[in-house]
Amino acid sequence: QVQLQESGGGLVQAGDSLRLSCAVSGRTASTYAQGWFRQAPGKERQFVAAIDWRGTGTRYAESVKGRFAISRDNPGNTVSLQMNSLKPEDTAVYYCASSKFDIILPRLDLASLYDYWGRGTQVTVSS
Repeated sequence: QVQLQESGGGLVQAGDSLRLSCAVSGRTASTYAQGWFRQAPGKERQFVAAIDWRGTGTRYAESVKGRFAISRDNPGNTVSLQMNSLKPEDTAVYYCASSKFDIILPRLDLASLYDYWGRGTQVTVSS
């Protein structure tokens, strides 16, 4: 059974940094994409960042480009999201997602292509 467990959320001030981690268990191989999505209260879930299985292809939402960085450690089955220069509008529940198979770069932002999801971790940025 595939399970994803996020950690690292919290309450910070605008301009601070946070690092989210996602531990993936139950996978026997690393040939799958990993993504981060977020959902703010009253809003739809939105794409944040994603990375292909090799770790060489990444995509970011325009709103986080230059501030967030996604990375993965395949031997350790973890994926991380380094978030810098946080803004109040980054406040949301952040979800880690994993696909069954790799996803081509142009489609890494499609939530429908991810098969497994974590329960989320809250990130709150105060102004």
